[in-house]
Amino acid sequence: MITGAIDRRIDRLLDLLVENATVVVSGGRMADHIGVARSTIWRWVEKLRAMGVDIRGHTGTGYQLKKLPDILLPSLVRKHFRAEQIGHRVVHYFRTESTNSDAMRLAGGGEPHGTVVLAEEQTAGRGRFGRSWYSERSSGIYLSVILRPPLTPSHAPMLSLMAGLAVREAIHSATGLQADIRWPNDLLFGKKKVCGILTEMSAEVDRLHYVIVGIGINVNHRKIPSELTRIATSLRLQGKREYSRLAILIALLRALEQYYRLLLAEGPGAVAERWGAASSFASGKRIRVKIPSEEFKATTLTLEPTGALRVRRDDGTEESLLSAEIIEVK
Repeated sequence: MITGAIDRRIDRLLDLLVENATVVVSGGRMADHIGVARSTIWRWVEKLRAMGVDIRGHTGTGYQLKKLPDILLPSLVRKHFRAEQIGHRVVHYFRTESTNSDAMRLAGGGEPHGTVVLAEEQTAGRGRFGRSWYSERSSGIYLSVILRPPLTPSHAPMLSLMAGLAVREAIHSATGLQADIRWPNDLLFGKKKVCGILTEMSAEVDRLHYVIVGIGINVNHRKIPSELTRIATSLRLQGKREYSRLAILIALLRALEQYYRLLLAEGPGAVAERWGAASSFASGKRIRVKIPSEEFKATTLTLEPTGALRVRRDDGTEESLLSAEIIEVK
């Protein structure tokens, strides 16, 4: 696993503190271990403290980690997770504009399949239809996965459905909470979104070069900005308690691996079948559909093996939605 730029050395610092959690580690020893000046160690300790890591300073002797932090550094992920494909490399940023943008840049430079880009905070997180994604520092899970699947571009929508299933399973496994999936890949509690997924790709007519699957999960947000309270929530607000982001992340990486293997082994139909069983939007749901040319009401009929949502308009005509925004209506 690797981290981004200076974050890699901060990760080594935190790893040293974790390995010596019962003792005080001198600043000089940490500086020698990492290969930086003691003044740099002090700055990095302050940065970790700002991220919520409880590091106690002992005058004249050094530093001691008082509590294992809920921070998503690779050294902590590595202690609890052995990756096969997805997550075998992790690029971590304390702060970045967008993990999807970072992953696109890395993938274009040859970064391998399965690389995960993580951030504690995003300043310009993106959602579908050009919307922004609110990314509170150290409260959510903000990641992007680089995939290089042996699939045609027509099968790319299945990767979004696959990711939605993986997030749903990870949330339930780590928290006991059961979310719904709104086509194609929003995770909901009631009518409020707790997770959004943005898939971007580089492809030719008959070949995918790579696909970036971006996932943003609201985990321990204590409150949602007023302009979003009607449409967004967090796991903490739903479960009335704080959850381990690390536990959810590890469950997510495992579930992504599981569903990716299912897609390749059994085909899109297997993913579509499981999605249909997991989502209340698969059939019989009254919805309002927004597409660039019009807006109309319809009832969902089924999810097709291609990932398209089959609907019946109120005038009785049927069609398959390949890309649209849908909202539940009564």
